[in-house]
Amino acid sequence: MASSNFVDYVKIFCRSGHGGPGSAHLRHEKFVEKGGPDGGDGGRGGHVIVRGNAQYWTLIHLKFARHVFAKDGEGGGKQRSFGRDGADAYIEVPLGTVAKNADTGEVLFEITEDKEERILARGGRGGLGNWHFRSSTFQTPRFAQPGEDREELAVVLELKVLADVGLVGFPNAGKSTLLSTVSAARPEIADYPFTTLVPNLGIVEYRDGRSFCMADIPGIIEGASEGRGLGLRFLRHIERNSILLFVVPADSADIEAEYRVLLNELRKYNPELLDKRRVLAISKLDIADDEARRKISTVHPEGIPTVAFSSHTGEGVTELKDVLWKQMEA
Repeated sequence: MASSNFVDYVKIFCRSGHGGPGSAHLRHEKFVEKGGPDGGDGGRGGHVIVRGNAQYWTLIHLKFARHVFAKDGEGGGKQRSFGRDGADAYIEVPLGTVAKNADTGEVLFEITEDKEERILARGGRGGLGNWHFRSSTFQTPRFAQPGEDREELAVVLELKVLADVGLVGFPNAGKSTLLSTVSAARPEIADYPFTTLVPNLGIVEYRDGRSFCMADIPGIIEGASEGRGLGLRFLRHIERNSILLFVVPADSADIEAEYRVLLNELRKYNPELLDKRRVLAISKLDIADDEARRKISTVHPEGIPTVAFSSHTGEGVTELKDVLWKQMEA
């Protein structure tokens, strides 16, 4: 997924359609004296509707769609004919998109299923024609209802990546290399911090034709929950992952301490993230000598599953996938 093609935040001004006015028509026919009211109802204004689309992975198609307007309803006609409803306007979004009121920050809804539809701005109801207001004592009403007004709303759409496993770690921990090893994803990889600037998704093939989705999140640094580095912008993507895979390199000065720092950043950002299942993966095992390997074998913080692996040699990768699958099945 090219960085220039990944957009996870857009702001859009939406406007639904105005309801069509009812008709105040009075029936006039050559051989019908005092035909009475026959004005029809106005049509409903179009809704602005958000619809989930499993084929989308980013909001880039909405990057320049700053305004979305639905059509107005048509007015009613004679002979009690109804006005046509205004056409709805659809906003297609990837699964995991959250809609928020741009002015108040209120979360309106979240789209999680394909074809799921939620009304963002409701179209105005059409007005009633004068036919509805006739009575035995008031037989020729010469008025009708106007249509209801439209709704206007500034909305923010935020994408939270949907994945089974989310990679959590400091920059250069080996997350992107792991993703490129176990899937067909090809994230940018280099030996400098923040190589990964956007989330990358990959499908990991498992045994017997089974598979799961893994997401590589840009590296977290200490203080990310307060806005340092890139963390605050992308920490929300971790919220949608069912399993958090903490990646700490084998050459870390203190593997458990580094894990606790990462855990603390997640706690400060959203304490509910700690309720997710966790796995600790110790990367770059190929650079560890015998003494380092002995120390690694004793690392089991909080009793969570721990696996050491090397993306370059493949050592421990199969065991890591086994542990992840077991956690997903738990």
